Amino acid sequence: MKIRAMKLNKNTRGVFIISVTPFTDAGAIDFASSDRLVDFYLESGVYGITLLGMMGEAPKLDPADSVAFMGHVLARVDGRVPVVVGVSNPGLDNLAELARRAGDGGAAGLLVAPLAGLNTEEKILRYFDQVCAAVGPDLPVVYQDYPQATGCHISVPAFNRLIDAQEQVVMLKHEDCPGLGKITQVRQSAEAEGRERISILVGNGGLYLPQELARGADGAMTGFAFPEMLVGVCQRFAAGDPNGAEDLFDAYLPLVRHEQQPGFGLALRKEALRRRGVIASARTRAPGPSLTADDHAELSGLMARLERRLNEMNG
Repeated sequence: MKIRAMKLNKNTRGVFIISVTPFTDAGAIDFASSDRLVDFYLESGVYGITLLGMMGEAPKLDPADSVAFMGHVLARVDGRVPVVVGVSNPGLDNLAELARRAGDGGAAGLLVAPLAGLNTEEKILRYFDQVCAAVGPDLPVVYQDYPQATGCHISVPAFNRLIDAQEQVVMLKHEDCPGLGKITQVRQSAEAEGRERISILVGNGGLYLPQELARGADGAMTGFAFPEMLVGVCQRFAAGDPNGAEDLFDAYLPLVRHEQQPGFGLALRKEALRRRGVIASARTRAPGPSLTADDHAELSGLMARLERRLNEMNG
C-alpha cells in the first residue's frame, strides 16, 4: 500500500539529516544498521531525512541498491517524518524512474543537482525544465546548489527565474561557498519583487549554520554524526535565543570542522556513528577513505573533548 507522504513546501523548516548508507564489512547494504540509523535520527528530533545524497555514497550504488535502500528506509520511517530522495543521475530516464519509485514509496520530495558540465545558467534552467517535465508535477523538487562538487554556478536572478517558471521547485539546498550573501540576496529579492518566500535549508556539514540562520535560512539539510546539535541549534534560534544557539554550536565545532575534510569526512562520520552504537561498520565503498591509527586517536580525543564540554555546560 502506498504510504501517504508529507510533501515539502515553500514553508518547510527544521533539520533534514542527510543519511549515510550503512554497509557491512563486506560492502553490502546493512539493513539492520539502517533500521537503527532511522530510529537514531528520529530520536534526535530531526524534522526529516534525506536519502541518496552525495554523502550517502549514492554514486557508488547500483540502481538495485538505491531502490532497495530507499524502499527499506521509507518503510521504516512509515510516514512519521518527510523523506527526501536524491535522484540526480546523468541519465534523465534513470532519474525519472527513481523519482517514480520514490513517489510510490511515499517520498516527500526529490533532491536534484544540476548535471555536471552545464556551464551556463541557460543550460541549467533548460535542464530543470526537462527534469520537472520528466518527474511530473506531483513531487516537490529541491534545487541542490553545490558548485564545489557539480561545477555549476547559478546566480540569484537566474535562480529566481527557475522558481518563477517551476512551481514545484520549493526549496534551495544552499551549499555555495562563500554563500552567506547569496541567502541575503534570495530573501531581499523576494521581498523587493513580491515573490513568494522559498524554503532554504543549508548544507556543508552545518559549518556555518548559526550565521546562515541569521541570514534567513530555515534550517539544515546536511549530515553530521551528532544530529542532536543541528536540531538544538535550530530550535534555540527559532525560540529567539541566538546566543544559546551559538554556545551549543561552539561545543561541537571542533567535530563539525573535522568532519568537513574533503574526501575524508565521510569516513570520520561513519566511524563516529559506529562508536555511538548506531551502525555496525564504518565501511565506505571504494573509492573511499579508511582511518589510520592516528586518525582514530584524533577522533577519540575530539569526542572525549566534546563529552567534557557538554558536561560543563550541563553543570
